[in-house]
Amino acid sequence: MKSFPFNRDEFTKIAKLLGIVAPKNLGDVIYKYRFRKDLPEEISNTAATDFEWTIKLAGTGNYRFELSKVNRIIPNPNLIKIKIPDSTPEIIAKYALTDEQALLAKVRYNRLIDIFLGITTYSLQNHLRTTVQDIGQIEIDEIYVGVNRNGTHFVIPVQAKGGKDKLGVVQTQQDIACCTEKFSELICRPVSAQFMEDNLIAMFELALDEDELTYSPPMNRGDSCSWLIEVHLLDQIAYQQQRRSSPHAFALPSQIRHALTYCVYSTQHQEY
Repeated sequence: MKSFPFNRDEFTKIAKLLGIVAPKNLGDVIYKYRFRKDLPEEISNTAATDFEWTIKLAGTGNYRFELSKVNRIIPNPNLIKIKIPDSTPEIIAKYALTDEQALLAKVRYNRLIDIFLGITTYSLQNHLRTTVQDIGQIEIDEIYVGVNRNGTHFVIPVQAKGGKDKLGVVQTQQDIACCTEKFSELICRPVSAQFMEDNLIAMFELALDEDELTYSPPMNRGDSCSWLIEVHLLDQIAYQQQRRSSPHAFALPSQIRHALTYCVYSTQHQEY
């Protein structure tokens, strides 16, 4: 058996049979096991080698257990960091209530999507809740629209992950399905941003290859998909002095500048 459906109402019935109190928020339980927690061993041990059970939406109140290949995209802490000055307003950083809100704010105010993808983007909406045919209600952390120098329009669904959260194929599938349905004329480029430390953010451009999650080389940027460039943005006077004394220190080869697919950004406050 590779998949089977189940309904949210089954939780209450099974809880009564087992003599336990069912959680009041059943949707929250399912959400945690879809995105944040590992399934109990009694379930995970039934999967074949190199496979795991995932929970997918199958309409309002309906779900489906499905076997998928084990696939993890994990930030590599050993990669070189790209350093940029933090443009996040301090009052926003001070009052962000969750890691996800803080991360989305840093991505937005520092225009990390623009830097990462090499296109001009604008935040359309965050925490977009909508329904998708054959899936049901979904939520996208933040959705951007953008345009490149050729006038091509893009839609960029962004996943925001805290340090312990995992990138999963399920949310990427949902994001792509939503963009295909709601923004059919735009090119979809899913992106994930993940906190590694307070001021260290890993970014991936995600793709699905036969339902397997991967990260792909950005379009028209060469063949490499793992270049990391360390760029020091100094105060303006020091920057100009160092540039004059060493003109090649900040000149990156074009094949490197345009080959960023998986990058780690370090946002730090600079004094000018």
